[in-house]
Amino acid sequence: MSKKKDRKPTDPVRKSRDKSKDNPENATAKHWAREWLDALVWAAIAAIILRTFFFGAYRIPTPSMEQTLMTGDFLIVTKLAYGPRTPMTLSVPFTDIYTPGVDIPWFRIPGYSEIKRDDIVVFNYPIDVAPISVKTNYIKRAVGMPGDQIRISDKVLYVNGEPSEMFETLMFNHRVQSRERIRLSPSKVREAGASILQSNNNTYIMNMTKAVAEEMSNWPEIASVEKFVLPESYDSFSHRGFNFSRGFRNHDNMDEFVIPYAGMELELTSENWHVYQDLLERYERNSVTREGDAFTINGEVTNRYTVQKDYYFMMGDNRDDSEDSRYWGFVPDDHVVGKAGIIYFSWNSERYLPRFERIFNLIH
Repeated sequence: MSKKKDRKPTDPVRKSRDKSKDNPENATAKHWAREWLDALVWAAIAAIILRTFFFGAYRIPTPSMEQTLMTGDFLIVTKLAYGPRTPMTLSVPFTDIYTPGVDIPWFRIPGYSEIKRDDIVVFNYPIDVAPISVKTNYIKRAVGMPGDQIRISDKVLYVNGEPSEMFETLMFNHRVQSRERIRLSPSKVREAGASILQSNNNTYIMNMTKAVAEEMSNWPEIASVEKFVLPESYDSFSHRGFNFSRGFRNHDNMDEFVIPYAGMELELTSENWHVYQDLLERYERNSVTREGDAFTINGEVTNRYTVQKDYYFMMGDNRDDSEDSRYWGFVPDDHVVGKAGIIYFSWNSERYLPRFERIFNLIH
């Protein structure tokens, strides 16, 4: 009798796996998918590094910097200029999602320049209640450096006793008087580069640059054009709720004060407390109580305090349509994000067209 050889039963699952393994089409598809996944992962890592340490993209949402920067401009912000910050919070990249209460020790990598007076700077809005790096991004002109003496008189900004530079793009409100029984054409005003804010008979309040105001003053239908300045007695700050500005009357007239710098010794009084309150309590996290001119700082009775950081004073170029340092105060150095570099795109939402003449313009 012949013996039959023992045969192992066929494993259908294994056989299926063997077939798929030997199938060159499946192997190619897996290889292709793996390559794409690797490429996407490395692209994401590269994007995170570039966004964190090199550049950032920013869109101008408001007219506070017009005519220098227009609503709808898209900017490249250079973080290398003043030095990028290492991550400050545990957050999801490219989103506003972060882990509350988790602060990461951070430092600023040295940049290739310091902030210079009149630089256009992107920074985190100081009085937001959030970790620094997730606060809203603002963009303004750095008109005051640490240690500068600042005052504003009849809309004129004085830095260390001298009038600040008047850029051609600065905009102010003007009072325009038309000749008797003549009504101005809104389209003509708009085409000239001005905007009508208020009108009453022959009197108009318009927002425009100095050059437009001078041109308009030569129109035959115009009787006079002059800057619209709030009287010193007019109170426009008290109802805004900001600590810094509650001791001033309005943004056209502000008494002199000093921008703090690291190492500066402040002498606190009831008169200047509104100027430096946020510095001590919000930005440098001290516990302060006050009774008249008597201060208790971190349990010690004293009216002297040594500042720990450098601070800056920021203003928008559209001076009467910009909520800036005149309202909420100083910008601490750890809130600085970067320097505005170039406009890479600009969209006119009124005409639904790109502003081709602004694309790739350098920002000054």
